[in-house]
Amino acid sequence: QVHLVESGGGLVQPGGSLRLSCTASGINFRLYTMNWYRQATGKERELVAEITGGGSSNYADSVKGRFTISRNNVYNRVSLQMNNLKPEDTAMYYCNVQARGRPFWGRGTQVTVAS
Repeated sequence: QVHLVESGGGLVQPGGSLRLSCTASGINFRLYTMNWYRQATGKERELVAEITGGGSSNYADSVKGRFTISRNNVYNRVSLQMNNLKPEDTAMYYCNVQARGRPFWGRGTQVTVAS
């Protein structure tokens, strides 16, 4: 059974920072690309960042230069450092992995950027 558990969301002022973490179990973590998605109210879920098992990363244009994805293959953890947060970053953030022919999702962690 694959489990993904996110943590680290919260309320932050514009320009602030948050660090999200996701701990995975049930997979050989180091072999898989790990993803962070987000979904704002009334909008479709979108890919924010991804990182391969070898550490190569890609970002949505809207977060480039502000967000950094990283992983720790010893602790089966993927993190998302979010700096210079903007109100438009407000969303539920989800950890995701495509494994065993299907996507797996965590329950999500809410990020709210407001003054």
